Amino acid sequence: MSGSLFDDLDDPGDDPAAARPAPGRSRRSRAPLAVRMRPRTLDEVVGQQHLLRPGSPLRVLAGEDRGPAGPSSIILWGPPGTGKTTLAHVIARGVSRTFVELSAITAGVKDVRKVMDEALTDRDLHGRTTVLFLDEIHRFTKAQQDALLPGVENRWVVLVAATTENPSFSVVSPLLSRSLLLGLQPLERADIAGLLDRAVAEPRGLGGAVRLSPEAREHLLDLCGGDARKALTSLEAAAGVALSEHGTAHGSAQEPAPDEGPGAPPLITREHAEEALDRAAVRYDRNGDQHYDVVSAFIKSIRGSDVDAAMHYLARMIEAGEDPRFIARRLIISAAEDIGTADPTALQAAVAAAQAVQLIGMPEGRIPLAQAVAHLATAPKSNAAYTAIDAAIADVRAGRAGPVPPHLRDAHYPGAGQLGHGRGYVYAHDEPTGVATQQYPPDELVGTDYYRPADRGRERQIAERLQILRGIVRGQG
Repeated sequence: MSGSLFDDLDDPGDDPAAARPAPGRSRRSRAPLAVRMRPRTLDEVVGQQHLLRPGSPLRVLAGEDRGPAGPSSIILWGPPGTGKTTLAHVIARGVSRTFVELSAITAGVKDVRKVMDEALTDRDLHGRTTVLFLDEIHRFTKAQQDALLPGVENRWVVLVAATTENPSFSVVSPLLSRSLLLGLQPLERADIAGLLDRAVAEPRGLGGAVRLSPEAREHLLDLCGGDARKALTSLEAAAGVALSEHGTAHGSAQEPAPDEGPGAPPLITREHAEEALDRAAVRYDRNGDQHYDVVSAFIKSIRGSDVDAAMHYLARMIEAGEDPRFIARRLIISAAEDIGTADPTALQAAVAAAQAVQLIGMPEGRIPLAQAVAHLATAPKSNAAYTAIDAAIADVRAGRAGPVPPHLRDAHYPGAGQLGHGRGYVYAHDEPTGVATQQYPPDELVGTDYYRPADRGRERQIAERLQILRGIVRGQG
C-alpha cells in the first residue's frame, strides 16, 4: 500500500513530469516512512540527549568533536524504536568513515573476520576508519563475539553494536570491557509528537499530502509505547487509509468535508489511526530485561500492598503473552515469603489460582489470577517464616549444627535402645497442656529464636501463643 501511495511524495510540484519519480529515486521513495525520516545528523536526533552532550563518545564517533582521544567502540542498549540503528547511520556519515553493517541473525565468524581484514587494510593503506554496525549482538554466540575482540582491541574497527537485551547477560565480558555501554531510554511523548508533525510536513516524509487531526495524533502517541518506529509506521498506514478513502470519495463525486476546502489534503482522523493501530505496544521480552523488571515490580507491588499497581503489572504480563503458570508460581512464592502466617489463607488462594489456571487455561485464567493478586496485595504482611528459615540455614552453613539430643533420636531399629536413643523422651500428648518441657534443638542452639512473628494479622495472636509455648518447652513458664 505504502509503495503506491507514497512513491512521489518527495517530488512536490504541479508539473506531471515532475511528479513522476526521477531515475534512481524510486527505490528511495518506496522506503518505509521510518527509514525516510531517519535523522542525518546528531542534531536531528530526538531524545537521548543524555548521550549527545558536547564531547560525548557519540559526538566523537560522528566526527563532530575531535580531540586527542580516538573514537571508542560502543554498545547501544535500549528498547526497540529508541534510535539505536538511527545513531549508527548518523555515525556512518562522518568523514573518513567506511561503514559496514552486519546482522547477528545472518552473519557468521567468517563474515566478521572478512570485515576485520578489510578494515585493517583500509586503516593502514588509506587512513580510513571502519565503523562496524552489528545489530542484535545478543544473538551472536560466544565464538562469534570472540572473533570481534582483536579488531576492537587494536581499533581495526570501531564497533557500534545494538541490543535490546541486557549486555551484562548477553555480551561476553572481554568485549564489554573494550566497549562503552550506552543506555537508551524510551522516547518522551513530546519527542514522538514532534517527529510525527515533521513526518507529515517534510518532503522526505509525507510532504503535506495528508493532514493529521489532533485526535489521531493523540491516539498514535497513546499506543506507540515510546517507539518512534512504531509511531511512524502507524502514521504511514493511517495516511494510506485516509488517502484511499479520499480517492474513493473524489471518484464518486462526493462533496468535501465541511472543514476541508476544495483540493485540501485528506485529514487523518482518529478512525483512520485506530484502523492502523488498535493495540498499544507492550514493551516486554519474555527472555530479557522486561520479563525480570516487570515481574519484580509485580511482586514488590504486592509486597507493598498496592493492589492497583499489582493489577497493572499483571495486565502487562498477560497482554505480552507471559506464561500464566509462571505468574501463578510467583504468586505462590509471594504468599509464602511476604504474607506467611499473617494470613495463612493467602497461600491457599495462590495455590488454588495456579490449579485453576492449569484447569481452565487462558484467557479465563486471568480471573483467578486477578483474584489471587487482590487477596495477596490486600492481606496483612509478614516475612517472619521466610526470615526464620534463612536464619536457620545461615547457622547450619556456619557449622552450628550440633548432634541431635539423644532423647530425640530414632529408637525404632534394633540396638538403638542400647545407645540411649529415645531414653527420657516425653510424649507431648501425655502432658495436660499437650506441650512437653524438654530440649529439642542441639545444645549450642538452645534458646535461639528464629521465628519472630510480626504484630500484624493472624501473627499477632500467634505471637501471644508462641510466648506461652516457648515458656513451657524451655521450662520458663
